Amino acid sequence: MTYPEEILDEGIDNGTMPDNVDTLAALVIGQRIVNVEMNVPLPEDVDHWGRSEGTAITLSNGQRVFLVDTDDCCAHTYLEKFLLNVKNIDHVILGVGTTGEYTKWHVFAALGDVLQLDVSWSPGNPFYYGYGFDIIVVESSQMPVTPYEEAEALRSIQEGKT
Repeated sequence: MTYPEEILDEGIDNGTMPDNVDTLAALVIGQRIVNVEMNVPLPEDVDHWGRSEGTAITLSNGQRVFLVDTDDCCAHTYLEKFLLNVKNIDHVILGVGTTGEYTKWHVFAALGDVLQLDVSWSPGNPFYYGYGFDIIVVESSQMPVTPYEEAEALRSIQEGKT
């Protein structure tokens, strides 16, 4: 499975969106997705233009890749929602593609999409203001335990798997 490369008019995008996709791809290809959560607090020592949270994609190598929304005047990039395809999460990620002029991102494996991201973006007044996700990689040791991880740990203890 692959997606054809989208090419936008230079008046619409200055390369920010393809660069964002390439950055995400470089981080996730060859890994599996363990979990995806929106509104996860960033570590306290990470300052991103006043943003304190983002969408965390936890990978099989223990890293969390954060997609942090951006907005600057009339320019923005927001993750509206995501769909994690649980039947494909055991498969290694082979690539990241887009459709709909970078409004739908597809993180895919051999059997199909593992993760779909619905993205709202605008360059605003091209290209004076910043847009595109801030993509941050955080080692799991830098992150506080999330409610999901706490529940999984508790379930393991209750099932005697510790």
